[in-house]
Amino acid sequence: MTARLVIAGTHSGVGKTTVATGIMAAISARGLRVAPFKVGPDFIDPSYHRLATSRPGRNLDPYLCGPAFVEPLFVHGSAGGDLAVIEGAMGLFDGAKGTEGFSSTAHVAKLLQAPIVLVVDASSMSTSVGALVRGFATHDPELLIAGVILNRVGSELHQEMLVDAVGRVGLPVLGVVRRQPAVTAPSRHLGLVPASEYADNARRVVRALGELVSSACDLDRIVNVARSAPPLCASPWDPSRSTASPSQRSARIAVAAGPAFTFVYEENVELLRARGAEVLRFDPASDEALPEMPNALYIGGGFPETYAEELHANAKMRAAVGAFAASGGPIVAECGGLLYLCRALDGKKMCGVLDADARMTDRLALGYRSAQAGCDSFLVAAGTDVKGHEFHYSVLDPPSSENPAWLIEDRKEGFVRGRVHASYLHLHWARFPELADGIVEAAARQQLEAPEQAGEVQRRRQRKGCTCSSLTASRLRPTGR
Repeated sequence: MTARLVIAGTHSGVGKTTVATGIMAAISARGLRVAPFKVGPDFIDPSYHRLATSRPGRNLDPYLCGPAFVEPLFVHGSAGGDLAVIEGAMGLFDGAKGTEGFSSTAHVAKLLQAPIVLVVDASSMSTSVGALVRGFATHDPELLIAGVILNRVGSELHQEMLVDAVGRVGLPVLGVVRRQPAVTAPSRHLGLVPASEYADNARRVVRALGELVSSACDLDRIVNVARSAPPLCASPWDPSRSTASPSQRSARIAVAAGPAFTFVYEENVELLRARGAEVLRFDPASDEALPEMPNALYIGGGFPETYAEELHANAKMRAAVGAFAASGGPIVAECGGLLYLCRALDGKKMCGVLDADARMTDRLALGYRSAQAGCDSFLVAAGTDVKGHEFHYSVLDPPSSENPAWLIEDRKEGFVRGRVHASYLHLHWARFPELADGIVEAAARQQLEAPEQAGEVQRRRQRKGCTCSSLTASRLRPTGR
């Protein structure tokens, strides 16, 4: 599948997510299979993309994954689709700090040779839009800006002036979206509230966005823009590529889910499955027990502060996580997961796995990070270089341990405690598949260290008359490793 386009903006807040999600929903409603993507490390916008397309929202990030991985990840994520819609981040040319647009939307568009539809917030301008659009269209001759969508247009007269000004630049106006304050999703921090936090309303908003775009934009021309993209030559990224046989890595890994923990890259989970792990889901806010006999836990990011009361009240789950860690069970926790493992979050008891307390502040820690593993752990060897991303308003007391998970410009970050690896750093494992190896290997060892427990699970299932294939006898047998 080669049809693709990028929905970019002149700056943050122009309505890219509104337009991109609406286009995804509108084209999907026509019966086309839309593959959704987001530029950068955003976890929230993809949750709306999933609702609009019924496919996983995926990220394309040259900084986290490396430029060479962008095209293979795109080909992998768009398999089975009719066209791909890629939502940009910030302004078209805004990239990583200290670079000339590295990891920007423009960078991704060039890597994928994708045509761009530019979204302009026209609420506070009229004919000046021509100068703005001309500047973006000519700034980088390697980019193809195929058209413009005018957002937040106020009146018929306003629309006429805008369309005339853009037309003099020589670019087509592919849509004119009027001000629609009622068709919005709630926001928090630097973006939207995750769709999972208000699922019914989120579905309603996504449907409304699709209807809005259908009436305001020329979908036929937008689809034709996507189909004008040249063929791609890269082979798809393959999560099954590994130096070890998946059959030797059989394990059960429980991944935190539910509205409090939604920040996990889709490819991270695919890597776990490709290495033979059975992925189980659990909601720390509502489930009273871990899934049956997990061999490792993966607790990603999210907004545990929003659900701190529910997490605190679920004492059975907190005790289960604490007991799992105390028994030597491997745990990987990122950002929100780190907070959940602390003794307390804003005074509310959490799992107590880490000797630290967390509290929310009004100060944001945000940005890409180059890091080194601070010590040897089951996840990674000391000194290993990684690229990650931080996004949090919380602080810890103490901020890290003597065995830090990472060193970031000589700053200790995170905790390694036994088989617990916890930090603020979000990592995309496609670039570092050894991280998936580390947790699966640790989970497999955990399974072999307790074969009697695994056998008991099998016996209980047999007594219940369960022949579920998700945990077969072959997966329970020791692998000889």
